[in-house]
Formats: sequence, structure tokens, C-alpha cells
Amino acid sequence: MTSPTFVVIGAGLAGAKGAEALRDKGFDGRIVLIGDEEHLPYERPALSKDYLSGNASRDSLYVHDATWYAEQRIELRPGVRATGIDRAAHEVRLSDGTSLSYAKLLLATGASARTLPGATGVRYLRRLEDSDWLKGLFTTAGSMVVLGAGWIGLETAAAARRAGLDVTVVEPLPQPLVPALGREVAAVFADLHLQHGVDLHLGVQVDQVERGKRVKLADGTVLEADAVVAGIGAQPNTGIAHACGLRAGNGVLVDASLRTSDPDIFAAGDVANAYHPQLRRHVRVEHWANALNQPAVAAAGMLGKNDVYDELPYFYTDQYDLGMEFLGTIDGYDRVVFRGDVPGREFIAFWLKDDRVLAGMNVNVWEVTEPIKALVRSRRPIDPDLLADPDVPLDRLAAP
Repeated sequence: MTSPTFVVIGAGLAGAKGAEALRDKGFDGRIVLIGDEEHLPYERPALSKDYLSGNASRDSLYVHDATWYAEQRIELRPGVRATGIDRAAHEVRLSDGTSLSYAKLLLATGASARTLPGATGVRYLRRLEDSDWLKGLFTTAGSMVVLGAGWIGLETAAAARRAGLDVTVVEPLPQPLVPALGREVAAVFADLHLQHGVDLHLGVQVDQVERGKRVKLADGTVLEADAVVAGIGAQPNTGIAHACGLRAGNGVLVDASLRTSDPDIFAAGDVANAYHPQLRRHVRVEHWANALNQPAVAAAGMLGKNDVYDELPYFYTDQYDLGMEFLGTIDGYDRVVFRGDVPGREFIAFWLKDDRVLAGMNVNVWEVTEPIKALVRSRRPIDPDLLADPDVPLDRLAAP
């Protein structure tokens, strides 16, 4: 009998990890990994962190080297785009004019940077070439305007300041990172960038960008710089899923096993809007941990098992002297409790609802993610005063 073919669309971290997981779980058939970039699959976080700052090599970004794919008999097709899926025929059409039959299919198409309508000359940071361009800019430019004070915008601003550029950040919300952290903790990041010399324009919209060097704000302010970079979010790459009739909404809708509305098609990473058993709703998370960990669950499903993805949303950042990790979700929180030295940026923050921990963030405090995770998972009411007391061990509070 001919061995089955499993196709993975999207050759980023999620796609590469999906192919790897299939081999690790004993799949011996044909695996084809399709990616529209010319590079080997690579990890994106360093593009706005260590690689952008010159502290990581290009080789360190790659999930595996070329030899690994050959040894694992994974057919990597860089520079090729999937243009359509015929679900009835179990066939994927490719931009090079060929097609592939599949028994099971994994969508790992990721997300793309949101663009600013009508803006000219604006640069975005999503791909390796974008980070390379910025690194080159750091050696020649004296100033930069960053549009958007989310994670990408602030990490780019931090890297530019470390490189010696004058940096201005423009954000329409009253504080950076309000959707991700709420106003109480957002203030920490505003202070961090102010203390490092970033000029923050908060609560103001961009009216016009000209030639990538001149930004006019809605309040009449005009900003001049050598470059303008926008970090205004990302949108999931769902075009191919929509076109073939898969259920989608803010990503491709999948169950807890990462199966789409078609039982032979799965999705993982930035594009997957997955039902989360702990949170009891669908969640789409655009962070490295999902792209790293979801593919193993999807691979199990492709092999006929019913594993469940129930990891809590996790992300991290490094900006100047601040390193942090975040677990959970702040949706519906009614208070924030701090433990430690907030002005000194060495603390843990907890988001609570009805005294139950929804999320925790450790800033320059390490080896605490497991007790924070246990607190979030427990759903038990916790005395906020005990959470705030650094003399009360987190392990004790997290114990059942």
C-alpha cells in the first residue's frame, strides 16, 4: 500500500514543529512542508529582541538546519505558496502550478502585520528581511518614529534606543499595552520607556505619514524622523481557509484537539482560534509558546488521537533591563495585586476577579511560573493580602 501524505501549509515555527511532532509520534509516511519564504523555518521573537539588537546570530533563529529536514525525510518547499485547497479531492494547489494530494492537512499559516491605510514609506517588522533592514538602519539613522505601543512597537523602540537613535512612540490609547495588561501595569512600561529617553505621544491618532519620514498627528503635531516603523498588530492568515469553506472567525476555528470543521484538517499557531477547556471559550494567541506547543497536539489528532491543548496563554518580553513572563488572561479582571518592588521593576503582578487569579506576570523575578500557573488553574479564591506579601511563599498559596 502507498503510505499516506501529510501536508503542512506554513513553514514557520508551528509548521516545522508540526512536521517534527509527526515524526516523533511515529508517522512514517510522506510529509511535505510548504512555506512562502525562501528561508529555512525560523522563530520570530528574536526579530524584535536579541537578533534585532545584534545579540543573536541568524543561524540561531532556525528551528532546524537543512540536514535535519533531509534526515527526517521532510520535503521542505521554500518560496512556494499554497493557493487553494480542494477538500473534496483532498488536494492542495501550489503557486508553482503543481498540486499535492493529502490524507491529513495542517494549517500553520500564521499571521501578517497590520498595515496603516494610506501611509507611504512605513516599514513593518514581521519577517527576517524586516529585522535585517532595521539592523542596517540602526547603523545609519539618527531618529525613528514608532507607530503603536504594543509588544512589537515597544521592543523595536527599546532596540533603537540601545542603538543610540532618538525614538518617538505614538499610541492612540492612553497607555502602552492597555489591551494586554490593563492600565495599572501598562504604566510600568510607559515609565520604563520614558526613563530610557523615549518620547511618548499617547492618546493621539496618526493623521498622515509621508514618505516614511514625516508623521502628522491628529492634534496637529508633526514628527520628523529618518524612518517610520509601525507595530499596530497582526491579522491571521485565513484566506486559504475561508476560500475552501472552513469555519473561521478571528482565525481558523478549531476544537481543543485543534481540529477544524473538516476532520482531516487541523490548525496550529497564530492562525488557530482554539477552544480552551480551562477558559471555556475560543482563544487565539499570537505568541511563541502556542506556535511551539500546539503542533504536537495537532499531530496527535492527525494520527487519530484526541489530545487536548490546555496550556495557559504565555508570552514574554525583554526591554532594556526589564525581562518578564506572563501567564493567563486578564479578561474581566476587577483588581491588580502587586508583590515586590514595582518602582524598582522587580515584582509579580496578579490580575484577579472575585479574588480568583486570572493571570500573573513576573518582572525580573524568576523561577515562579509554575506556582503562578497553579494559582491560575486552581480557580480558588485567594486572600489578596497574602498574594501581596513577599514573605508568603507562592508555592504555599498554590497548593491545593
